[in-house]
Amino acid sequence: MNEKYNVIIVDDEYLARKLLQDYVSKVESLHLVATCSNAFEAMEALENNRVDIMLLDIQMPDLTGLELVKGLEKKPAVIFTTAYSEYAVDAFNLAVVDYLLKPFDFPRFFQAIRKAIGNVQPKAEETPKQAADISKSNDFITVKADYKLYKINYDDLLFIEGQHEYVTFHTTQRRITALFALKDLEELLPKDRFVRVHKSYIVSFKHIQDLDKSDVTVAGNKVPVGASYRDELLSRLQ
Repeated sequence: MNEKYNVIIVDDEYLARKLLQDYVSKVESLHLVATCSNAFEAMEALENNRVDIMLLDIQMPDLTGLELVKGLEKKPAVIFTTAYSEYAVDAFNLAVVDYLLKPFDFPRFFQAIRKAIGNVQPKAEETPKQAADISKSNDFITVKADYKLYKINYDDLLFIEGQHEYVTFHTTQRRITALFALKDLEELLPKDRFVRVHKSYIVSFKHIQDLDKSDVTVAGNKVPVGASYRDELLSRLQ
């Protein structure tokens, strides 16, 4: 194994990341390009690097490892590293290379790496992303995500945050993350109720509390206002 294979580690636990870094350092053919504490950092690492192998935890805040893999248009060889055995069937349905149950030792890790190296393929042509299924009515939108159908009332929707290929709906009750483009949502949502205030944010008029030089407060949450959006926001508020 003389060729170098680029690896990223994705785990929200510091000690787990440190152990994997130690294991990776012992394999001469591996080159660690990034360590990430959540799925959004992983998406950025995948965007900015050629990644051959991803060592990925499953249970992480906001976006799980399973949800991350489902949303990727180009997948590296994925090895799940998790303390939970109940996700094994879902993991292998995603065609991952291996499933390591914590705690695992170096020989088991090395076995998984050898399988991953055997599965590294030349980059395939890009395929279209499978976006979330979103529909609207006069008073709410419905969003299919995580194998569930969510009804989001416009009155309960505080703001929407764009995060790379994903959007997160921040509501009065919860947060829902789905694969969708913020620009498409801007066209879909009623313009008399919602306004784009930043390249990464759409907010609800109803829940705006105040506006200062660089931020708008939405139900107690500070949301940045982009310079190119500020004049339109001011005009609409007045």
